[in-house]
Amino acid sequence: MQDIITGIQQVGIGVSNANEAKHLYKDLFGMNVKIFDDKSPASLMSAYTGNEIHNRHAILTMNLSCGGGFEIWQFTSRTPAMQPESKIGDIGIFAVKIRTGDIAAAHKFYSVNSSVTTSSVHTTPLQGRYFWVKDNLGNRFQIVQCGEKYLSNKFVCGGVGGAVIGVSNIKTAVDFYTNVLGIGKIVFETISSEIVFGKKVLLKKILLQKKRNPNGAFSNLLGDIQIELVQALDNIPAKIFENRYWGDCGLIHLCFDVLDMDKLKIRAENNGYSFSIDSQGSFPMEDAAGRFCYIEDPDGTLIELVETHKIPIIKKIGWHLDLAKRKRNSPLPKWMIRMLGLSKV
Repeated sequence: MQDIITGIQQVGIGVSNANEAKHLYKDLFGMNVKIFDDKSPASLMSAYTGNEIHNRHAILTMNLSCGGGFEIWQFTSRTPAMQPESKIGDIGIFAVKIRTGDIAAAHKFYSVNSSVTTSSVHTTPLQGRYFWVKDNLGNRFQIVQCGEKYLSNKFVCGGVGGAVIGVSNIKTAVDFYTNVLGIGKIVFETISSEIVFGKKVLLKKILLQKKRNPNGAFSNLLGDIQIELVQALDNIPAKIFENRYWGDCGLIHLCFDVLDMDKLKIRAENNGYSFSIDSQGSFPMEDAAGRFCYIEDPDGTLIELVETHKIPIIKKIGWHLDLAKRKRNSPLPKWMIRMLGLSKV
């Protein structure tokens, strides 16, 4: 299978105040580099926003250690609905996986942070060492030990490396993430009881992994992908975003960086899936631009796909990187990725 996806570009997080959230996530997860800050109508997302075009404020921030960033997203034309309580196994994106090179140091850091609730460290033969964090907005994160080489070690953790996603049929979900997105290596498969923030659930779990793509402009930054699929076995799971708009508070989508959108679209159609949204040409996001598309997993969880065309390097002097004019299969050198860090939150 051709390797079309290079990594997780970002996870979308719906919030009620984007400016406050960007500083929260700078402090919590080192997301201190601003890629774009855009205020405009979400003109292509009306299918997921009540068939109306709503205005929004979107900010993409990143931690340049290793991994994807956060797209912080706020409705500005309506009051976003707050997220309800959910438990692991409910349908949708339950948690974001965050990388760390030192699980003990990370646990110490979060344990004394008043903005989060932190679990104890779990150590298992299958998953290694990890712990859970829940921020004061209600979003959950799984901090996982990561052996990848970081671009820098200035913060206790790196960026996004994956997600924990609740599904109704784990076999169907594996087929989608493997055959459409190419995340095909099964690291483990197990049935176990999980207690996450006081909620005990019997789960079937499969961890899928895709090793770092050697191709793609951002492959040195984005690293490996881990998708942990979880199916509740002892209760009827709720849908995390049922009766709410995309963009309401919570984890709204998981976004992958794509090398060739046309080829991915054909692959999806050959497997019985279609893009629900396709910008077709290049879509501007402040000083960045790219083709973005959406596809739903078998349970309707939203997966964003972005083929990046332009990113700002130094905004003040108008230095942009035009990816459409360079060899898409060659990674950017690390010095150029570090240059992105000149635009701080």
